[in-house]
Amino acid sequence: MADKLGIGIIGCGTISKTYFDLAPKFNGLEIRACADLNRHAAEERASEYGVRALTVHDLLLADDVDLIVNLTVPDAHYLVSHEILAHGKHVYSEKPLALSIRDGQALADFARKKHLRVGCAPDTFLGGAHQIARKAVDEGLIGEIVGGTCHVMSHGMEHWHPNPDFFFKPGGGPVLDLGPYYIAALLNLIGSVKRVCAMSAMPFKTRTIGSGTRIGEKIDVTTLTTIHAILEFVSGAKVTLTASWDVWAHRHQPMELYGTRGTLFLADPNYFGGDVSLVTEDGATKALDDAMHPFGLANVDDNGLPRANYRAAGLADMAQSILSGDDTEFRCSLERALHAVDVMVSILKSAETGTFVEIEHQASRPQALAAAEAVKLLV
Repeated sequence: MADKLGIGIIGCGTISKTYFDLAPKFNGLEIRACADLNRHAAEERASEYGVRALTVHDLLLADDVDLIVNLTVPDAHYLVSHEILAHGKHVYSEKPLALSIRDGQALADFARKKHLRVGCAPDTFLGGAHQIARKAVDEGLIGEIVGGTCHVMSHGMEHWHPNPDFFFKPGGGPVLDLGPYYIAALLNLIGSVKRVCAMSAMPFKTRTIGSGTRIGEKIDVTTLTTIHAILEFVSGAKVTLTASWDVWAHRHQPMELYGTRGTLFLADPNYFGGDVSLVTEDGATKALDDAMHPFGLANVDDNGLPRANYRAAGLADMAQSILSGDDTEFRCSLERALHAVDVMVSILKSAETGTFVEIEHQASRPQALAAAEAVKLLV
């Protein structure tokens, strides 16, 4: 049995650096080549990390590449992933998997036909903070979860991203861009969503780029930038989700879950680590230490702030499943990514129609990632 998968990367933008930096920290992964429509971007990454820079076509044909990580812009995810499968290679896609259930299901059907595997980010729910929270939920420390709130709000990406256009076009927006982190975290903790309702707004019609060579350039906003949604879970829990790029400041917790025996204050699901605390029915507060889990330990410097970042953990978990020939679902599975797509597009549909929307594609909770299992994924 091989002990490594040959990894290729399509899309050499900002996020690719994270994969190049962190993938070598995991067992079973060896990045061998990269490609981008911008040849210079691919050559720059290849030179920096000692891999081959190829055209997209040549990467798809490379004999030493078994799995390709799709880091293209969201509206290209489906087409690029389909092309990767067509060339006989496994796919791990950045979120979201696709922009419609129809496209996502087509990928699933094609992957089954080709006997290939498809995985999808985010994998932050595998982080120490979220797995410690999962353990608390599984042990019944807050009882049955009956409700919760999620808030992901800022004033958008145009202030720091040099080319933020796609964030503000159809296929972008805070639900499709940031929603996957929250939905993955909620699926990990509560399970599948049954139905949703939502209201929306788009108060700013243009945005001004604040960095890079295009600084000062105005771009049009053509997608919803504020969403207020309610998610009803199969379990019966009701959770409010507010996602907005129209907020200058707020003081909401990223996530809170309310149970019959207490409340859980959770870390930002955009990250692997963070503060998690529990308040029980007697009013006592207990901090849950994510350093008890290897994916909660700070391993990178984020502008002077020590932070836990284990992006590629989901890719490594998928690789181990492939290498072992295990047919069970790995944690960042296509089925869970499809559920997330269904939830997100249903939220947008509800916002447009003013009606409740039932979630058709269901998925199981991922298997918890215990500390001992996480250690085995690391080199």
